[in-house]
Amino acid sequence: MACINENGTLTPSAKAVLSALSSLTTLEETTKSTGLPLFRIRSSIREMLEAGLVEEKEGKYVITEPGLKKLKSKELS
Repeated sequence: MACINENGTLTPSAKAVLSALSSLTTLEETTKSTGLPLFRIRSSIREMLEAGLVEEKEGKYVITEPGLKKLKSKELS
């Protein structure tokens, strides 16, 4: 996965996207808050949905509890 390194750590862009998803957010809002291009946001969200780190609700996205744990564990190390 492009968002998760082989050793299980999050990539810098994945950290930025997860951090931006603390509340229900659209792809466009995530693009604005992270400064990442929309294609990168779409790709990251798709991968993180598959990994269970993000969930979709009515066309918006939010970090899940496992995503929050992964983000916080990597921030502490």
